[in-house]
Amino acid sequence: MNKAISVLVIDDERNLVRSIGFSLRDEGMLVSGAYTGNEGIEQAKILSPDVVLLDLGLPDISGIKVLVQLRAQHPDLPVIMISAHGDTRSAVKAVKEGAIDYITKPFDIEELILLIRRSTERIRMLREIRFLREKNTETGPLVGSSPEMTALRDAIERVGQSSGKTVLITGPSGTGKALVARALHDVRFTDAPFIEVNCAALPEQLIEAELFGAERGAYTGANQRRAGLIDLADGGTLFLDEIGEIPLHLQAKLLSFLENRNYRPVGAGRERQANVFVVAATNCNLKANVEAGTFRADLFYRLNVLPVDIPGLSERDRDVTLLVAHFSELFAQQEHCEPIELDEAVLNVLEKYDWPGNIRELKNLMERLTILYPGQSITVDMLPTEFHEGFRVAPTVKDDYRESVEDHERQLILDALKESDWRKGLAAEKLGISRHALKRRIQRLDLENEE
Repeated sequence: MNKAISVLVIDDERNLVRSIGFSLRDEGMLVSGAYTGNEGIEQAKILSPDVVLLDLGLPDISGIKVLVQLRAQHPDLPVIMISAHGDTRSAVKAVKEGAIDYITKPFDIEELILLIRRSTERIRMLREIRFLREKNTETGPLVGSSPEMTALRDAIERVGQSSGKTVLITGPSGTGKALVARALHDVRFTDAPFIEVNCAALPEQLIEAELFGAERGAYTGANQRRAGLIDLADGGTLFLDEIGEIPLHLQAKLLSFLENRNYRPVGAGRERQANVFVVAATNCNLKANVEAGTFRADLFYRLNVLPVDIPGLSERDRDVTLLVAHFSELFAQQEHCEPIELDEAVLNVLEKYDWPGNIRELKNLMERLTILYPGQSITVDMLPTEFHEGFRVAPTVKDDYRESVEDHERQLILDALKESDWRKGLAAEKLGISRHALKRRIQRLDLENEE
């Protein structure tokens, strides 16, 4: 249920305050009155209203002085000035001092209601943008010196500086697609909104309203106009993560928006426009989804104008040591302890590990080790069980048992390859490992000539 808008009216005309109160309460708003400037300042401290209607001419102090004090105490508080007929110059001065708008007596109550709703909606949007910006400052740098990372940084720089309006980021889960999206945004903009949308997390019945916005009464429960995330991203970047999960029935509307940046909120009578840099990301094979009929081909080609592919961690294992150093420092600061240290044997294990969860898995491992062994030197025995397998063989294990394990592994890989018509990417998915890891196993088990 939406919270009712609370309004504080500061005006010495008691009948006017009473009349405004009746009209606004009919709209479901909460209304309080104050009849002097000083009383209004005190009431604002106590009530923390969503919006203030402030008369320019008050008996004790000027409305401008009240405005200045209100803005100092409540920087985000929207203040609408009420000016007498012919006093437009003072009203304009008030706007320069921070008032969000003004209205002149005598005014139409419907105009005032619309002004209040617009003001509160604008402040809500600004607060949400600030929240999302602060949330997305916890991204960190793109760590790595491998050729793959160098190529990725070059791609980010070229694409970010281009005039292209749509980018598609691909790569396995956990590789840092949100980081790359933010890096693209930072190359292109210095001070603009970055709005992140997880398409998989939005309820299917609400995703259209979340993206495009909705007018009042557009659906059950829509008691007031709702600004969409596209509206919030206007002038900046809209990051559509997990784009492959967007419902098929909305893909046509998204395609239309990408074509000309025009969109229509749910229940709206006319289109609006937003100047938005769209960055989409996915860890699935969109081409396969197109063939399966779950993703529109025209939308895929529109998104794939500027592709940026992120390699899995197993494809750039030389970066593991740098990432370990980065995360050990990061989590030491968070836990207020000395960084953990990893000996050569541990680094050797980590560099040879397949990393099915990619950087996210490495980050989680470093956080776990820092919490369990703060400031200590980490040995192989301290690593979770999955990191021991394949790197240490107990002396009691007989050669025939090892051969039996290898035979079983060989058969599993052969079965997956045959079922996938020898397409290694699809076989790797069936086995739950990366394509790079499958390639190493094929070489180790001498399966290149089995096809």
